[in-house]
Amino acid sequence: MRVLGIDPGLTRCGLGVVEGTVGRPLSLVDVGVVRTSADLEVPQRLVTIEAGIEAWIEEHRPDAVAVERVFARSDVSTVMGTAQASGIAMVVAARRGLPVALHTPSEVKAAVTGSGRADKKQVGAMVTRILRLDAMPKPADAADALALAITHVWRGSAGTRLEQAAAREALLRRAPVARGARPGTGSLPAGAIQSRLPGRTR
Repeated sequence: MRVLGIDPGLTRCGLGVVEGTVGRPLSLVDVGVVRTSADLEVPQRLVTIEAGIEAWIEEHRPDAVAVERVFARSDVSTVMGTAQASGIAMVVAARRGLPVALHTPSEVKAAVTGSGRADKKQVGAMVTRILRLDAMPKPADAADALALAITHVWRGSAGTRLEQAAAREALLRRAPVARGARPGTGSLPAGAIQSRLPGRTR
């Protein structure tokens, strides 16, 4: 089972792909961060995040996507950016027919370290140990993304195949044909612009 973990954020969106099954050693496939500049308008930053996640899904072909569940905090601007990036991640996954799971920070910490109150350094250390890495993934957003993927493999692998089939069936049933496109071709109507990144941003 291959899982893409996403630690959503407007400035840094952590991405980590892990492969394995319950009861067997997990392996790192890839890890990185999509970065956006604070000088850009929010819509442009979200387009960059969307394109980055899309590129990772295209390259690594995960079976499921795990996203950190967003909670309200005193810093409203930060939580808004996190929620916006989280929404983009879920939309990209749903568009690909991939099942999406939301895990709270405490769930991830408990799954990886055994304590729901672990700090980021402890999470990073355990991710390094679980995946048998030579060094701790940096920045913390990257390690958190891997922790999300690990959590989902351990907690959600049993139902992922059924969820995946249901998600793809729903995608085929509900996806509208773009106006001006030829049915069944997936072609965009004339004049439409589709943004993509040329590669990953680390």
